Amino acid sequence: MALVPYEEGGGWAARQLHSPWATFRFASRTIRLQQDWRRLGGAAGAVVLCAYLEVEGIDLRDRSAIELGAGTGLLGIVLTLLGAGWMRAPCPPVPPLGARVTLTDRAAALELLESNVQANLPPELRPRAVVKELTWGKDLDNFPPGAFDLVLGADIVYLEETFAELLQTLEHLCSAQTVILLSCRLRYERDLKFLKMLRERFSVSEVHYDSSKDVHIYKAHRGSPKEEF
Repeated sequence: MALVPYEEGGGWAARQLHSPWATFRFASRTIRLQQDWRRLGGAAGAVVLCAYLEVEGIDLRDRSAIELGAGTGLLGIVLTLLGAGWMRAPCPPVPPLGARVTLTDRAAALELLESNVQANLPPELRPRAVVKELTWGKDLDNFPPGAFDLVLGADIVYLEETFAELLQTLEHLCSAQTVILLSCRLRYERDLKFLKMLRERFSVSEVHYDSSKDVHIYKAHRGSPKEEF
């Protein structure tokens, strides 16, 4: 089953690029997102990662997840719809975040992000999705170290001056059991530099490549290779 962005009338790539709204189909639901492309960029990486999670049938239940650079919120919304964020029993000794899905970005993006989350999740799922401010390398005291099962990011590898702070943030959020999933395009030498830096701190493997969008998905974690989540 191929999952693609959906818009009535077709012409998604050309039409949504300049539209204040973008529409997608995941988890048997239509997701309609308000967007500001000038501030928040594209969605190819998020679309590919959402499709990967759904098509591969990855079991997200009972897993706490945090998304970095959530932008319009597509990935975090789909994570919640697919079952991430159920509370575990017994619950680990961390703040009320528990096993929720946490969508993070810088302060300027939070209002739009929160609006999209509230508009696209049914009422019974909204308490499982939390929007929080996170500037990489600066707001880490607001997040329990190693408290997440999954750390995800889509299209966040593009500014070389942020690489050190991004890696610092990943190290803070990850325990020995945490799995990182990053989707990105490898267009420039700096992108390969980031992968090299990531491999110096984590075990990294490429788990998927979407040739139609030229997007790679990498899985990373501490220690020896893991076959499953």
